[in-house]
Amino acid sequence: QVQLVESGGGLVQPGGSLRLSCAASGFIFSIYTMGWYRQAPGKERELVVSITYGGNTNYADSVKGRFTISRDNAKNTVYLQMNSLKPEDTAVYYCNAYYRTDFYWGQGTQVTVSS
Repeated sequence: QVQLVESGGGLVQPGGSLRLSCAASGFIFSIYTMGWYRQAPGKERELVVSITYGGNTNYADSVKGRFTISRDNAKNTVYLQMNSLKPEDTAVYYCNAYYRTDFYWGQGTQVTVSS
């Protein structure tokens, strides 16, 4: 069955860095668009960044220049490198896989930015 398993979340001070990973299984990873979304308390889930099978990326304005998405098709894994973290980046981060009518979610990983 399809699985998306996120890891790498945690508590970090403002200005710090974290690297999230999402290990995928159960589908043809290389043809899917992979993305990271986040949801803060009381807010709607929003797209952080996505990456197509061809490597094209789409970043939210709020994270441009600070976050970097990458994918390793050999390992069926997508990564999110987050630098210069701000308190407003605090949220549950979800991995997403999308292809045509297929849309899958991971269980989420908490990222908290606080001093």
